[in-house]
Amino acid sequence: MTPAVNTAKKAGIRFQTHAYEHDSAHPSYGMEAAEKLGIPPERVFKTLVVRLDGRELAVAVVPVSSQLDLKAFAKTVNVKKVAMADAKQVERSTGYVLGGVSPLGQKKRLLTLIDRSAIDFPTLFVSAGRRGLEIELAADDLLKLLNARLAEIAK
Repeated sequence: MTPAVNTAKKAGIRFQTHAYEHDSAHPSYGMEAAEKLGIPPERVFKTLVVRLDGRELAVAVVPVSSQLDLKAFAKTVNVKKVAMADAKQVERSTGYVLGGVSPLGQKKRLLTLIDRSAIDFPTLFVSAGRRGLEIELAADDLLKLLNARLAEIAK
């Protein structure tokens, strides 16, 4: 299994995995998951890695139906500038390939913000650490496992 699933198992939380046949031609990994699993896109969250003030990395978890509001993220963590990390930085820091980046089980725990909309649902879906595999869990469990904070970071 993936490091993400192993992290959830080790923590003893309730979760469920959902697999689907990944289509490499699909333009959006997250929207593909929502479509193939028949889940509203507001419940499927993507994991994005950002660079704070050009130095350290952090993680944003936002619905696939939204975009990350970089200015809101910067304001929340009290930095001047937030930019998307490049693909090599993402893969090196998380241990996952793009399209399969999970907020769980990353090589190094990074500062993590989860969009406030996550608590609107009994459970949410995030990547389970590979393309074509999602993990469904409660927002409270995800927050605790990541030592994350809720913030309005989606637009």
